[in-house]
This record gives sequence, C-alpha cells and structure tokens, in this order.
Amino acid sequence: MRSIPLLLTSLLTIACVTGICEASKRPNVILIMTDDQGYGDLACHGNPVLATPHLDRLYGESVHLTNFHVDPTCSPTRAALMTGRYSTRTGVWHTVMGRNMPCRSEVMMPQVFAAAGYDTAIFGKWHLGDSFPFRPQDRGFGHVLIHGGGAIGQIPDYWDNDYFDDTFLLNGKPKAFTGYCTDIFFGEAIRYIEAHRDRPFFVYLPTNAPHSPYRVPESYSQVYADRVEGDEGLAKFYGMIANIDENLGRLRQRLEELKLADNTLLIFMTDNGTARGITFTDYRGNEGQRVSGYNAGMRGRKGSPYEGGHRVPCFFHWPAGGLTSPRDVDGLTAHLDMLPTLIDLCGLAAPEGVRFDGRSLGPLLLDPDYRLPDRILCAHHQEVPRPEKYRFGCVMDGKWRLVIRNDDRETPTFELFDLSADPGQTTDVSNRHEEITRRLRSAYDGWWNDIDERMDDYSRIVVGDPRQNPVRLTRFDWHSVQRWGQGSVRSGKKENGFWALDVAEAGDYEIVLRRWPEEVNQPITAAIPKGKAITADEAHLRIGALSKSLAIPEGAATVTFQVSLPKGPTQMETSLTDHGREMCGAYYASVRKLP
Repeated sequence: MRSIPLLLTSLLTIACVTGICEASKRPNVILIMTDDQGYGDLACHGNPVLATPHLDRLYGESVHLTNFHVDPTCSPTRAALMTGRYSTRTGVWHTVMGRNMPCRSEVMMPQVFAAAGYDTAIFGKWHLGDSFPFRPQDRGFGHVLIHGGGAIGQIPDYWDNDYFDDTFLLNGKPKAFTGYCTDIFFGEAIRYIEAHRDRPFFVYLPTNAPHSPYRVPESYSQVYADRVEGDEGLAKFYGMIANIDENLGRLRQRLEELKLADNTLLIFMTDNGTARGITFTDYRGNEGQRVSGYNAGMRGRKGSPYEGGHRVPCFFHWPAGGLTSPRDVDGLTAHLDMLPTLIDLCGLAAPEGVRFDGRSLGPLLLDPDYRLPDRILCAHHQEVPRPEKYRFGCVMDGKWRLVIRNDDRETPTFELFDLSADPGQTTDVSNRHEEITRRLRSAYDGWWNDIDERMDDYSRIVVGDPRQNPVRLTRFDWHSVQRWGQGSVRSGKKENGFWALDVAEAGDYEIVLRRWPEEVNQPITAAIPKGKAITADEAHLRIGALSKSLAIPEGAATVTFQVSLPKGPTQMETSLTDHGREMCGAYYASVRKLP
C-alpha cells in the first residue's frame, strides 16, 4: 500500500498532468540533447573506458527510457522532437540541401511553451534552418544563442569557427565569445536561468559536442589517450563527452543554489546513434563486424537502420513530480513523444489542429505499473533530394525489428530480428516468421503512404519580409548538392545548385553574390589562408523567369544585381564563369528588398 506522502505527491502530479495546477506551479523545463553521442557512450550504460560521473548521478536519480528511439541523423531527429510528428511528414529527411527545414506551418515546441507564458531559450545547435522563417527566433524562442548549420565550422557558421573563442549568433547578431564552445553554451544557459528564475522557463540546450570535428581542451582528451589504444579521435570524442558531463554537474549545482532544482524537469537525451564511440569494418556498422569501441552490444551506429543507429539514452528527472527514483521503462518510446509528454506534464494547451504521431508518456513516467498500449514505430535514413521507399528503414513492434536495406538502391532486403533472443541483431529470422515479416512490411507501406505529403514540396526561404531583410543564403541550402563544411568553399569546388525561395512582397530587390562570406570580405577570385583562388570574370543570376549577367570587376568581393520580383514562390540560381566556362555557383548571397 502506498504511503500517505507518496499518495499526496501522486495526486499533486496528476493535477499538473491534467492541467489543474496553477501556472506558477508549472515546472521549469531544461531539455539537454547532445550531438552524436550514442547509447553506449555513458559509463552508466556499461562503457568500460568513459567516465561520466554527473550523467551517472542523473541516471541514478531519474526514470530512464531504455527503449527510446530517434531518427538516425541530426535534423530529422530535431524536427520530430520539436513537432511530435514524423520528420518526413514535416518536410525534413536530410541535414542539408534545403531538406533540413520543417515546413513553416508546423507548430513547434517553443511556440507551445511560449503560448503558455513560459520564457523560452536555446543554446547550441539548431540545425533546422538558418534563414527566415526557419530560425529558432521564428519558431518561438525568445532568446537565441546558436552556431550556424549542423556543426561548428559548417558552411552557414561564422567563418573559421573552431570550437575555441568562436563567434556565435546571439538573437540573430554575431557576437564573439571567449572559451570552449560547450562551456559557453552551458555558461550562457546558466546566466539566462539566473535572470529568469522568477517565472517558468523552457531552456533547450542542444550541444554541438561531441559532433566532429573532434576538438576539446587537451586536459579532457589526455585522460583517455592511453586507454583507447592510440585512437586519437576516440580519445577526443570521449574528452568532449567528459566536458559535457562536467558542465551538467555545474548546471545542476547552480539549480540547487538557486533553489530551482526541485521544480525543474531536467531531461537528457541524444540525437542519434554514436558517430565515433564504436568502429565497424564498414562505415555505418550495418555489417555488424566490430573493430573497436563500445556500443552496448548493438549493431550499427549513426545513420544505420539497425538498433545502434537510432536507440539512444533518455532520462527524466523532476523531484516535485516524483521522478527521482531510478527506474527503467522498457516500453517502445520515441522522440515523437516528447512534445505530447511535455504538454501533459506541464499542463500546456495542445495546439489546435495538430495531428501528433507521438503520445504522452506522462502516465508511463509517473506510474510504475502503467503499461503503454501496443504500437508500431518506424524510422528511416534518407540522405537524398527526395525520399526513396525501402532505402534504409526500420519497423519496430515490441521485440521485433524489421530492418530494410537497399544498398544498391534497386533490390531492397528485409531482415527480421527478435531482440529478446538476439539483441545484437546477428540472425535474420524472416524465413521462420513469414507472417510477422509480411505484417511489418505492410505496416511500413502504410506508414510511407501516410507521411509522403511533403516529399515533393520545398520549405522555401522567404525574402522581402521585414523580420529578416536582407536574407543571407549559403550553398548549404542548395538543392541537389550535398556539402556541409567550409572546406568545400575553400577548395572552390565546381558545383552549383538552386535556392527555393518565396518572395513575400512584389517590388525591387538587391541581390549580392559572393564567393567568400561577408565576414571574410575578400575578392571573389582571391586565395585566402587554406583557401584556393578561382578565375572568374562574369557573374550570372537566374531567378524565376529573369536572367541577368554582370562583369566581375577586378578585385571585387561582390557583384550586385538590382531586379524587380513578383510575389510568390521562385527558384534562384547563380554562377561564376571564366570566359564562358562555369566555375561554380556563388557560395554566398544576400537578398534585400529595397525601400
């Protein structure tokens, strides 16, 4: 029989879950999501090398979702997390090529919190769009400190950022910071919490670490140098996690000092399987032949349809809500459930007209005897301009996993695994369980037909809106060209693509083309440190039905076009040519509506 204090706690919690509690009693929420850290990259999950004392302590004071799944890569996970909907349904299935921006009609987590009177802030990695209307400040965050793109040093990021003493975007404006990136993001989050402690806040803290490139102060990586058999990359990867762990401890200590810890719902999760914590004979680990490292016995890593690609840690800690005793929850759960769960736990109003694919885990978290109804979840990996059915995917149903692979993109294979008998997914049992295989294939087909509504649409960057004028464009968002890093700009790759735009208002526009970003401000044809010179004498602009060309003056850093544009959707493509030979597109451009 439950004790009276526990019963009272349960009743108070239920009151909050059903929206009865007063707004002043609503919990603060801190959602921490690290980047490329897998299920096995924590000591509390059995890693024999990595030390994570503060994560271990959180684990010992939390409810853990041990069967929690995300997408196999960054932006899709973030889109699903923020919307409670399958990422492809929102228009996101890639991390570049304009396919990392959820449709502007999607209602996102910070908007729901803001509508309920919460202060909202993000510190770290967004990776769901760098231009209006896809920036975090366009999606409900009142305070924003982020780097550009999907990692520090990627194309939209401030030039030459390298994790140390970098320039980040503070509420849309570049600001230089001193120190290591993770220290900065946690430190600024703590400062924000100190300033907003008198009303409920939602702080989203998605670190860029331990995403590549693997850079960390040597004091953190040196600890592991001799313990990973000379694998410098793994030592730095572990060092980055150790630094995150230390910052988590710093954050929790400050919450205690501010007397905020009791009514703060602290959530820790990661965005996909490990990128560096384990090495296989093949890149994604799909063949399952381990070389080194640790992944809790799972097959696959980041990008894989096997369990190691999409099963990740997820801890919930909330003293005032009774979430302090360590307990494993093994029901099938996912990132899709996070927004419905937070709406439930915090007594928020659900957005009207939104069809969630996830469900609230509130009852599961609060009641040890509660069991989730049966469900089927799907995940897939698509790094292509348009999703391809049967490319790489997984259908999850209880102990069963149907893994879909299409390595040659012509003949898909379907493998069935029974995780209760084979957690490492070593033996395909599809021939022994043909009915289950057919049922899960049918479930996948139905899921595919249900999420295909935006596969042929573009999430269009809006130009001519006063909320961002001018709009800065980078080759990161070119359609049909897949590039992430600033190295592709330095090397002057002969590549091109187009931007999908929406002109908010008809009128006169100024379009400025660059080879180097504005903060570098070097001539289009110039070489810079570690950057290759190109030859180019003419710039070309094609936008909608309009086509114009201008000579590139000697030593010019920019070429500026003035055009009249009609309202509505359009495409824009540029090129730099040398005596008629196309060298590349303009890697950077800005579009400004003139008064």
